[in-house]
Amino acid sequence: MKRPLRRWLIGIAAVLLLGTGALLWVASTRLPSDEEVAARIAEGFEKRFGVGLKIGGAHWALWPSPVLVLSDLATEQPRPVTLRRITVQLKLRELLRRVVAIDEVEIESLVLPRGSVRAIRGGSPKPKEDGRIVALPAPWTLAPVPLEKLRWRDLVWIDRRNMALAYDGEITFDAGWRPRQARIERAGASPPARLRLDRAAGQDRWRTRIDIGGGTANGVAWFETLPNDLLRVSAELEPRQVDIEGMLQAFGRRSAVAGKASGQSTLVAEAGEVGALLRSLRTRTTFSVQPATLTRLDLAKAVTTAGISRGGTTPLDELTGVLDTQGTDDGVVMRYTGLKARSGVLTASGRLRLFNRKLDGEIAVDLIDGVVGMPLKIGGTMSEPEVSLTGGALAGAAVGTAVLPGVGTALGARAGQQMEKLFGAEEPVKKKPAPAARKGARASP
Repeated sequence: MKRPLRRWLIGIAAVLLLGTGALLWVASTRLPSDEEVAARIAEGFEKRFGVGLKIGGAHWALWPSPVLVLSDLATEQPRPVTLRRITVQLKLRELLRRVVAIDEVEIESLVLPRGSVRAIRGGSPKPKEDGRIVALPAPWTLAPVPLEKLRWRDLVWIDRRNMALAYDGEITFDAGWRPRQARIERAGASPPARLRLDRAAGQDRWRTRIDIGGGTANGVAWFETLPNDLLRVSAELEPRQVDIEGMLQAFGRRSAVAGKASGQSTLVAEAGEVGALLRSLRTRTTFSVQPATLTRLDLAKAVTTAGISRGGTTPLDELTGVLDTQGTDDGVVMRYTGLKARSGVLTASGRLRLFNRKLDGEIAVDLIDGVVGMPLKIGGTMSEPEVSLTGGALAGAAVGTAVLPGVGTALGARAGQQMEKLFGAEEPVKKKPAPAARKGARASP
């Protein structure tokens, strides 16, 4: 687990250790000015990552305790990574023994545009064979725990859709960059959206507590070292009474379903560095929402009109199913299978795929008054979902209505839909060529 865990912090830790290395490099000959320290750090950053760095101000002192403060940092990119202030506090006793041990790092107002971060990460080298992130001048060495605590406030991540979300948090480390305790939360979210980790002593297992949407999702998480220098992160969680709308609102999203969800979740991801780790994340959640409301669709209306239907609501006594998610470079693919819904006027079953806010699925609806198994196609977007019959199903429904209203309508629609699929009337799905395997890539299980 040594090298993969270090890569989690390579972006921040490299800057910190470069700053510390700059102090140590010049302190052996003379005391540098603040400007010289800033210039040395900027030079080392550009040499290491291939991206220029501007530092508005720098200050350092050895007494009464060693400290380095940098302010108004910005990368030289079309959309720069910016940092208002970073404070590095070192341990004096270890420093006198020529051992680098950072007591605490505090980060204030860090803005991370996704594209700019990926460009920096792409230019960053891997740690050296002995696991070091930056070379220190002899005879200086790193402490077994190089960094005791990392704390940040107002860390803003800007995603590929230009949505900015701010986070606060802190991590306390054990040896080997293992978090002893961690807290990450959405800044200003109400009710709180918070993750807390507590390590089991001497084990790569963490008690996991999540507060989200007024409910909880508690459980256990594990870290494992795999062959080829890969790290696996997995977790088992138990969501309990999580308000779906409140959960998504905490992350700037809107939901088409209202209600409180409970169930069982498993998560697994494996990769060699944190960016790829997040993109490889797979989850499976078996859920139940009681009661539930479809806030943008009226299924009963869609059945009775046998045509395109938009808007409206569908109150449900219960909604159950399985949600599988898979991270990709272009977003998260969400697949709902085994969906079952019931209320006093209808029951329904089906499946749904959601990717980049676009919906694609099928559902069969039974009305209590006698219409059985009306097949509907789900399309549109999360903002404007719609249900409809395909051409063949709509023609079959018309025949069924002429022959036998009610049940005949649904039977005709199902028959028409199956004939349409059998003879390939629907537009075939265009398959994209499989991407070439990247060097060192490992197939997902």
